[in-house]
Amino acid sequence: MTQPFQLPHFYMPYPARLNPHLEEARAHSTAWARDMGMLEGSGVWEQADLDAHDYGLLCAYTHPDCDGPALSLITDWYVWVFFFDDHFLETFKRSQDRAGGKSYLDRLPRFMPLDLSAGVPEPENPVEAGLADLWARTVPSMSMDWRRRFAVATEHLLNESLWELSNINEGRIANPVEYIEMRRKVGGAPWSAGLVEYATAEVPAAVAGSRPLRVLMETFSDAVHLRNDLFSYQREVEDEGELSNGVLVLETFFGCTTQEAAETVNDVLTSRLHQFEHAALTEVPALALEKGLTPEEVAAVAAYTKGLQDWQSGGHEWHMRSSRYMNDGVTRGPLDLGGAVLSGPAMARRAGFGTSASDMGALLAEAAAQRLRAHAHVPFQKVGPSLLPDFHMPFQVRLNPHLDGARERLVPWMHRTGMLSEGVWDEDKLAAADLPLCSAGLDPDGTSEALDLSSRWLAWGTYADDYYPLVFGARRDLVGAKLCTERLSACMPVDGEPPLVPASGMERGLTDLWRRTTAEMGEADRRGMKAAVNVMTESWLWELANQIHHRVPDPVDYLEMRRATFGSDLTLRMCRMGHGPSVPPEVYRSGPVRSLETAAMDYACLVNDCFSYQKEIEYEGEVHNGILVVQTFFGCDYPTALGVVHDLMTQRMQQFEHVAKNELPVVYEDFDLSDEARATMEGYVTGLQNWMSGIVHWHRDVSRYDSASLARRAHGFLPDRAPGSGVRTGFSGSNWNLCNFSH
Repeated sequence: MTQPFQLPHFYMPYPARLNPHLEEARAHSTAWARDMGMLEGSGVWEQADLDAHDYGLLCAYTHPDCDGPALSLITDWYVWVFFFDDHFLETFKRSQDRAGGKSYLDRLPRFMPLDLSAGVPEPENPVEAGLADLWARTVPSMSMDWRRRFAVATEHLLNESLWELSNINEGRIANPVEYIEMRRKVGGAPWSAGLVEYATAEVPAAVAGSRPLRVLMETFSDAVHLRNDLFSYQREVEDEGELSNGVLVLETFFGCTTQEAAETVNDVLTSRLHQFEHAALTEVPALALEKGLTPEEVAAVAAYTKGLQDWQSGGHEWHMRSSRYMNDGVTRGPLDLGGAVLSGPAMARRAGFGTSASDMGALLAEAAAQRLRAHAHVPFQKVGPSLLPDFHMPFQVRLNPHLDGARERLVPWMHRTGMLSEGVWDEDKLAAADLPLCSAGLDPDGTSEALDLSSRWLAWGTYADDYYPLVFGARRDLVGAKLCTERLSACMPVDGEPPLVPASGMERGLTDLWRRTTAEMGEADRRGMKAAVNVMTESWLWELANQIHHRVPDPVDYLEMRRATFGSDLTLRMCRMGHGPSVPPEVYRSGPVRSLETAAMDYACLVNDCFSYQKEIEYEGEVHNGILVVQTFFGCDYPTALGVVHDLMTQRMQQFEHVAKNELPVVYEDFDLSDEARATMEGYVTGLQNWMSGIVHWHRDVSRYDSASLARRAHGFLPDRAPGSGVRTGFSGSNWNLCNFSH
């Protein structure tokens, strides 16, 4: 069969190495698969299928340094996960049996007890038998923290297969952002990262959930999945009728040829690997110093990072050899494990390179061009008035009748906190933002007290987001910004501890808001609220770091962090306030609800990027704007990039509508929600609709993005001391215009 496209040139600068225990793992996994009932008689695989797929070779390439027993166990895990994928395909996807698939998946977590003494049910099929055996053999040597994380990753891998099945049922192809997020769960690379820990070293629990470690895992996952999509396009799309493939997703989104889509997927893959390297070389070492990790803990993180790197190069090598994938025309050859290697990566290792990294000249030329573009943006370019597309907004804005009163009451509150007397804001800039107008659209039915509280949160967040780049960014003072962030966190006591004595307008404002907002909250809700604020303030540190490095972010990293810098989690948490306890927390954590929320977040963030383009690019020298990110990634002009962003916004809104109409009712059934809980969730959907329509209305109505207003306000000034610190900044003037927490 003719290949649908030519495989692109992959960025893979690390040599692939082969574990010497390959034959041991092959023999063990074959016997194990037969014992579990996965071969003859399973209706899925025969011995020839397992031999052709050669998961022993996959694991020997991806885990080159572990011992024989560990490699055999890891290989068994991969045999199990690929068998599950094919078993689910044959049993439920081909017949499009969602009800049967859900029942099948609901049983599997019962075979992963955190405490092995709890026991497991009697297995009813090879997948259950394999999982029970593997779990019992793996978890005794791992910590409880790892067990929890690996169990969650395994459940995501299993359960999100329903998302793929639903998309097949509907004939629906995901948009690019939706696809990347869901592929991480369905594709299993976070699960693979857990097995890398097993093979190398456990990540210390103190940093396992940190941004740098999360970025390592997510960039690893995205690169693994996108590479797999390139190799598996022919089998998945042309043979199996799959719609969950990155090449198909971009082919559909851009309306381009399959070859062009494949090249673009490879560009995204390369960008994610660059992001992996950036995090490993800058963010991870800084985290180790910040958290005071011991030498042993630093070594564990380093071993884990190297293990992820080995997986990338080894996984690529396996894809080029496995009969499971489209790989005609790539270098392959026999392996002689006795030492006389005739061809392939082992021979290349003798020369210093892996097969996948042998063409270093072309590799470096292509990779360098993309990497340099991220640092080559010229700030303060004149771009003229922001171009505004015809936004797809199906929801009608409604404004709270208490708006005028909220406007009047906000100004004296800002004066009382001191946020209008520290040289960062004045009444003119506060009026230009008109944040009560935004609150009035977000909460059209709230009381005057609720509108005041919402307006003050938006004003505080906008002021704080202005403060960070203006005070800390101009001085490149990342240490000072981190200390400020820690103090802000201390302004939010959770369990009765005394709050920090505020020393600035920003701290006084947050202390007052925290007291008013959390007075009637339980401890769990207070912790969730504090976490949402911390996510926002800590994301501003990420922006400062990029500003200091003069680095336009990777597209995926930008969009995911933009949700945090925009304050989306905090705003959505406030949308849920007052809904009552009728909705179980696991409903909000479900895939469809999270999908609904992130679609709304991305729409709102990109609306802001459209309106604020001139303000940020021409007047502020910003690098954090979605249109600029697209311009930089594709090397295209402003109107072209705006078109891409507008198309993505439209598809995110359409996804929101699709989830609300088609997926939420299934969630209600899956969780057997009461009528009261269903009404609450419908109210939450309405709240998200108000949130998006209110944000669009606010951007259209305020003067802060108007060209004439921007020119009038362009000449602000920097305070000569960081407010509340007593430390002089050494700056007395700037042409920076101030941005707000929605930029």
